[in-house]
Amino acid sequence: MADRPLTLMAVHAHPDDEASGTGGVLARYAAEGIRTVLVTCTDGGCGDGPGGTKPGDPGHDPAAVAAMRRKELEASCEVLKVSHLEMLDYADSGMMGWEANDAPGSFWRTPVAEGAARLAELLRRYQPDVVVTYDENGFYGHPDHIQANRITMAALELTGMTPKVYWTTAPRSMMQRFGELMREFGGDWEEPDPAEAAEMPEIGLPDEEITTWVDTTAFGSQKFDALAAHASQGENIFFLRMGKERFTELWGVETFLRVQDGTGAALPENDLFAGLR
Repeated sequence: MADRPLTLMAVHAHPDDEASGTGGVLARYAAEGIRTVLVTCTDGGCGDGPGGTKPGDPGHDPAAVAAMRRKELEASCEVLKVSHLEMLDYADSGMMGWEANDAPGSFWRTPVAEGAARLAELLRRYQPDVVVTYDENGFYGHPDHIQANRITMAALELTGMTPKVYWTTAPRSMMQRFGELMREFGGDWEEPDPAEAAEMPEIGLPDEEITTWVDTTAFGSQKFDALAAHASQGENIFFLRMGKERFTELWGVETFLRVQDGTGAALPENDLFAGLR
């Protein structure tokens, strides 16, 4: 510990996930002198192209979109003061059920062992004290998010390393308001068919099951600006329509489920590094 800084590693699927899911903690811990490492698994090539061009539409060039999103990611990292950006550069798999899921080189099609071996190299290099990724359902069922969880947990097992490990989540009390917020700010929101909804894993956790609530209110402006750096995806980032003040009011706490810990820090906790400093 004496010869290296405390380190947070966040493993995300796409450019912009770092800002929406963990922008607050990345900014907060960077400000506290903690080394922050972001691993982005895919190139984001299934995102919107110029003018909102969708994947599969004429004029959508995944390679050009990936190059554009790389620059946006670097700008976001600058805003959040991320110490190190590592990109695995797998092809974006798109949403569940898309043809891109099975395209050659897609992250979803990549053997977990292969992705885990590459991530294990980064774990050994940076020796993180805290690792953050998605839950087993990728928070909302996105294939690349699910795969990020799989390779992260497999890489930890491969290395035998025992950092504190967290999965991002959201309190159900907030998720119940999500549709209302989407409609309020002009987002597309349709209530799911009850039969389909019953077969889908619920998003988030009951409030009492969340282990870790981190106050990032002081870094709301940075988180907002990091999201705004992903300008090409602005049509899909409806949070930007709120303005900084309302955005910070609503998203000023980031929540996690602690799934691995060797510190014995009491729960619930308000610091990912509880027990480490």
